[in-house]
Amino acid sequence: MIKQLSELLRYRDLLAQLVVRDLKVRYKNSVLGFFWSLANPLIQVAIITVVVKCVMRVGIPNYSAYVLVAYLPWMFFQMSLMDASQSVLMHRDLLKKVYFPREVLPLSMVIANLIHFLLAIVVFFVYLLVYLRTPIVVTWLFLPVLVLIEALLVTGLTLFISCLNVFYEDIKYIVSVVLNIFFYLTPIIYLSEMVHAPLAAAGRGSLFALYQLIPLNAIIIAFRKMLLVPYTVPPHREIAAQFQNMSNMPLDYRFLAIAAVLSIAIALLGYAYFNARKWSFAEQL
Repeated sequence: MIKQLSELLRYRDLLAQLVVRDLKVRYKNSVLGFFWSLANPLIQVAIITVVVKCVMRVGIPNYSAYVLVAYLPWMFFQMSLMDASQSVLMHRDLLKKVYFPREVLPLSMVIANLIHFLLAIVVFFVYLLVYLRTPIVVTWLFLPVLVLIEALLVTGLTLFISCLNVFYEDIKYIVSVVLNIFFYLTPIIYLSEMVHAPLAAAGRGSLFALYQLIPLNAIIIAFRKMLLVPYTVPPHREIAAQFQNMSNMPLDYRFLAIAAVLSIAIALLGYAYFNARKWSFAEQL
C-alpha cells in the first residue's frame, strides 16, 4: 500500500487538474456558480423547518440551524458517493489509453465535493454569527477533526463503490436506494435525543448505543453538538409537551472515537480493495 500511496503522490498534479476540471464543469455557463450548491440544502432545510415547527410544532428555537448543521455533512457524504460511483465509467476511454493511478478518479470527486462542503461550512458560520448571533464556542476548534473523520469515511466508501460499479453496474442504483433509507436513519431532520427519549423510556437504551455505532450518525451528532449551543424545549408549548422529558445530551466522545477508528479502517480497506482490482478495469470496460 505504501508503494501505491507514493505513486499517487507523484500524480498529485493530475489529481489537482481533475478536481479543478470537475469544479469548472459543474458550474460551466452558470451565473451564480457555487451558490447553486447551497440552493438545494437551503431549500430542503427551509421546507423541513416549516414542517417541523409549523405542522409538528416542535418548540426548539432556531431549529433550522440544527437541521442545516447536519444536512451539510450529509450532502458531502451523499454527493461524494453518487458522483464517485460513476467516476471510473466516465473515463473508460482514458483508462484504455493512458497510464495513471486509477484511484485519482474517485478521489478527485471526493476532493471536489469536500471543497464545496468547506465553502458551505463558511457560509453556515456567517449565518450563525451574523443572523443568529450565536456566541463563539471553543468546540469549534474540533471542526477540522470532524471533517477529517468524515472525509476518511467517505473516501473508503467511494473507493469500494467506484470499483464495484465497474463490475456490477447495479451498484449505483443500490447506492441511491440505500442513501434514501439512511437519510431517515441519520439524525438530520430530527435530533438524536428524539431517538434516545422513547428508547430510554422503554428500557432499550442499548439500542441507542447501536444507533450511535453507525459512523455517520456519530459524526453528524458531533457536528451538531460541537458547532451549536445546547437547545431547549420551551415548557409553555402545548404540543411540545411530548418532548419535555427530552433533555439535551452531551456529546459522548467514545462513539466519536469509535467512528474515527472505523473511518480509518474503511479508508484503508477501501484503498486496498481498489488497488487489488484496478488493473482489470480496462478489460472489464
